[in-house]
Amino acid sequence: MASLGSWLLDLFYPPRCMICHRLLRSGGREICPGCLQSLPDYDGPEPKVRFAERCAVTFYYEGRLRESFLRYKFSGQRQYAERYGTWMAGTIRDKLAGQYDALTWVPVSRPRRRRRGYDQAELLARAIGRELGLEPVRMLKKTVDNREQSGLGGAPERAANAAGVYVPFEPEKYAGKRILLIDDIVTTGATLSECSRVLRTAGAAEVVCAALAAPREHRER
Repeated sequence: MASLGSWLLDLFYPPRCMICHRLLRSGGREICPGCLQSLPDYDGPEPKVRFAERCAVTFYYEGRLRESFLRYKFSGQRQYAERYGTWMAGTIRDKLAGQYDALTWVPVSRPRRRRRGYDQAELLARAIGRELGLEPVRMLKKTVDNREQSGLGGAPERAANAAGVYVPFEPEKYAGKRILLIDDIVTTGATLSECSRVLRTAGAAEVVCAALAAPREHRER
């Protein structure tokens, strides 16, 4: 019955590659071999995030990977989080192993979560946590539904937009701990910097960050 259900699902909703969005020839896969071989692995300088020790990035934010992410964030393709999280967990193991005690994420505001239906960074954190054997803990709350950072210009404007919009959530849960903070895209680092500042001020010992992607030309803050 399960196989019949899968067959019917594939018949009416043919599986598509999560990167190029073309139809897959056979089920049981999320990405076609060509896209898997051509993912834009990040090999640039590590983004510098204020109030954080490190920031690990998995991909360059470009091409089909960028288009895939936009479907994930804005078009309801929340299932992409599992594969993204697996890739990010690999980066975290390679670059941040032994540097954190607890896992959290950069939250969206309540109105934005209601409009979107989910918090994209939280889904990434939960997928990463399953890979790393670490349960994510909510440590931040976004109290202002500010403008999307992606719609803003340079570093000063982004920093001003992120300032004061996050507050600590139950800081007794993480006082004295080293925190792994998850976000989707790091551009100028303004959002991660503000969240790291709030966590450190609330009692976190250290913060390290991980993001799915960053632009090829990383902007200085």
